[in-house]
Amino acid sequence: VQLQASGGGLVQPGGSLRLSCTSPTSISDINVMGWDRQRPGKERELVGRITRTGSYEVADYVKGRFTISRDNAKNTIFLQMDSLNSEDTGVYYCTADQFGSTHRGQGTLVTVSS
Repeated sequence: VQLQASGGGLVQPGGSLRLSCTSPTSISDINVMGWDRQRPGKERELVGRITRTGSYEVADYVKGRFTISRDNAKNTIFLQMDSLNSEDTGVYYCTADQFGSTHRGQGTLVTVSS
């Protein structure tokens, strides 16, 4: 599955960004999609996952600030990020669990800085 994330950029602390991830093929049959991130000097980590029906969970360190949504008709998932802080700086990757593997596309860079 091909995945293309977009929407990253420079944002001030306390600000918001909305990331999008689009596939050229249908995502309707992909049960679990989501987002990972890799912060500078850190291992890649889970941000959250969303099921085909729209149920989602996010990691504790972004809970209450990040939400994930999905539009199967547009082959797109979203990551709404609010109350951003410097610890959220990193490259964000869209993921799709398919055929027993987790696929990731090219990431999008998010920089939180004043």
